[in-house]
Amino acid sequence: MNPPTTAPAFLTAAGWDGAEVLPLAGDASFRRYFRVIDHDRSAILMDAPPPHEDPRPFIAVARWLRTHGFAAPAILHEDLEQGLVLLEDFGDARLRETVDAAPESELRLYGAAVDLLVRLHGEAAGVDRPYDRAEYLREAGLFVEWYCPAVGLAVDVAGYRAAWEQALAPLLDGHRPVTVLRDYHAENLMLIEGGEGLGLLDFQDALAGHPAYDLVSLLQDARRDVAPALEAAMLDRYRRITGAEDDFDTAYHVLGAQRNAKIIGIFTRLWKRDGKPRYPVLCPRVWAYLERDLAHPALKPVADWFAANVPAEKRGDPMVVAA
Repeated sequence: MNPPTTAPAFLTAAGWDGAEVLPLAGDASFRRYFRVIDHDRSAILMDAPPPHEDPRPFIAVARWLRTHGFAAPAILHEDLEQGLVLLEDFGDARLRETVDAAPESELRLYGAAVDLLVRLHGEAAGVDRPYDRAEYLREAGLFVEWYCPAVGLAVDVAGYRAAWEQALAPLLDGHRPVTVLRDYHAENLMLIEGGEGLGLLDFQDALAGHPAYDLVSLLQDARRDVAPALEAAMLDRYRRITGAEDDFDTAYHVLGAQRNAKIIGIFTRLWKRDGKPRYPVLCPRVWAYLERDLAHPALKPVADWFAANVPAEKRGDPMVVAA
């Protein structure tokens, strides 16, 4: 993974002339990340190439988070025309690897992640675009758009949408919108050396929506097994602190099912369209979360649709199911 040809001039303008640029990571989008090292200092170079990517939402949310006391990376330099952003380096200690290496830290660190959401939800939403009916339905529709054709299923698309409209309707009003980061999970939470709290990454798609959504991202993590007991304990923690009532549990499971259906669709798309076969192998875990959510009474219309349209043997890794 080579840095963009414009990186040297950008780094010179940022005051990092001659710094070493090392590949760090790519993700499911077109964004790529590099670590920039100059003697005893380091930073992260985000390459968000236009027209595929626009770094402005990331920059705006990062600055809002920092203004409100949350640990988002500082923006050190930016070139919007080139899609390059130089960010504060939070190091390599992600929550995922830390907990995997020291399981005794799991309860404490997940508790800290829940407490961060409690603080975030105490603020008025920092973005204007709402997580609304149209967006929920568009995302849920990725399942029938990508997964079903990939595994050879001809399904009732109109019935699928109608089932989701019925399940989502009670969630669309009656709650105060909060900032929903949308990818709040163990691989996007950093333990900052010498600091307190958790560092935040990957929030450029933030919307103003329901507070249950980011709890789902954390506790029904597509990339890491979260035991049902831990999930229950963290939900209890959130409810105890915030005073959330039974309707919050309903929203949690409805949004869990919506998110998991979306993820299965996205992971299939990443395989079929973008040639990234490492994502479908995560789908069996996501299916397990989805089936747990579908057992909630509020999701009966959606559960009935799945029972009628997606047989048990068609639920899993789409590469395996389609073989």
